[in-house]
Amino acid sequence: MKAFIYIGGAIHPDTITAHPAGDDLVIAADSGYENALALGEKPSILVGDLDSLKMDVPDGVELVRLKPEKDVTDTQAAAHIAIREGATAITFIGGLSGRLDHTMSNLSLLEELNAQNIYAIIDDGANRVRFIRNSSALIGRSHYKYLSVLAADDKVKGVDIDGCKYNLKNAVITRRDQYGVSNEITGNCALIAVKKGGVYIVESRDAK
Repeated sequence: MKAFIYIGGAIHPDTITAHPAGDDLVIAADSGYENALALGEKPSILVGDLDSLKMDVPDGVELVRLKPEKDVTDTQAAAHIAIREGATAITFIGGLSGRLDHTMSNLSLLEELNAQNIYAIIDDGANRVRFIRNSSALIGRSHYKYLSVLAADDKVKGVDIDGCKYNLKNAVITRRDQYGVSNEITGNCALIAVKKGGVYIVESRDAK
């Protein structure tokens, strides 16, 4: 099952192309409910301490209210609920702008989900991020102009980038020497492969 989790923060509705369909589970994390409404979606579950939601909880929405003093963020709690409901893939919408600590936590969540063999991606319309470890990913050409591959470990080995302006073959990248930034896909898609280590794959575009 696939789940969509809407998070707070700025989004760019005109360039968000991922939308739930059919039996996809739709969850909002606190003010992410407002982002969901802006995209024409109606979450069936609302999770959070409701410290940032600026509207009343609509009737018919299951509310999982959390205490303000807690060990996980609203987004983490929403992801845990999605997994409990049987989600094997999660698309997060929002969550890449605003408070930097929350943004970094959301990126780390991608790594946690990858370790659980759950495919996850975060997209706010200006950036789209996924995480892979000892694996590969095929990235289709889209409205995102730039493609960056950033090391999540001290040293990542056997990095291949194919189908881009600047390709790599069996390269090594490190956390302190991030030279895989601002690449561009030249064909229909790019193939990113890693033999040992974890990387964040970031698609992005310039602000308008």
